[in-house]
Amino acid sequence: MAKSALLKSSIAKKVAMALSGLFLMLFLAQHFFINMTSVFSYNTFNSISHFMGNNPLVQFVIQPILIIGVVFHFIMGFVLEFKNRNARPIGYAKFNGAANSSWASRNMIISGLVILAFLGLHFYDFWVPEMIYKYVEVNPLDDTRYYPELLHKFENPVRTGLYCVSFLLLSLHLWHGFNSSFQSVGLNNKFTKALHKLGYAFAIIVPFGFIFIALFHHFNN
Repeated sequence: MAKSALLKSSIAKKVAMALSGLFLMLFLAQHFFINMTSVFSYNTFNSISHFMGNNPLVQFVIQPILIIGVVFHFIMGFVLEFKNRNARPIGYAKFNGAANSSWASRNMIISGLVILAFLGLHFYDFWVPEMIYKYVEVNPLDDTRYYPELLHKFENPVRTGLYCVSFLLLSLHLWHGFNSSFQSVGLNNKFTKALHKLGYAFAIIVPFGFIFIALFHHFNN
């Protein structure tokens, strides 16, 4: 009975982890779309950024939900990693991880930690200054300031390099995480193969798209 309850608890945690990951991917896709407009039209980027930064629904409903989702996803990742390690305290002497799984699947916690550190930097770079600008200094609204601020962030080659490395690891994280999410929620039907292909495409297009945006603005500053 205890083992059955533990099993159900572990499955529930994996499902919760998967659903939070899929939710964060929707945010990532939306964030990618907004940032990509900066490559083609600074006016469009300014307009969308101004709308997102001053819309009460976005600021006081969606943004808190997003922050909770990020925190929840990483906490569940650490909990599951801890449980997995404790479930097999004695390692197999002849176990060859590379022969049984990909690097991405074996090192999800490592890529996750790097992504978490990057999110901290990202919040420090963009979210904190935004909060200070609006609620501490109480500056007047300016719908033209977002593009110059973005360019300023990518002037520094070290910062740009860290940004690119973080998204390389995000690509690996998504490569395994997207498909394992569907496996965790028990999705297995005629659309499964197509979803796997969609997951691999997302894991390449979105992170490398962010890298392209960073390098584009760095070299065109």
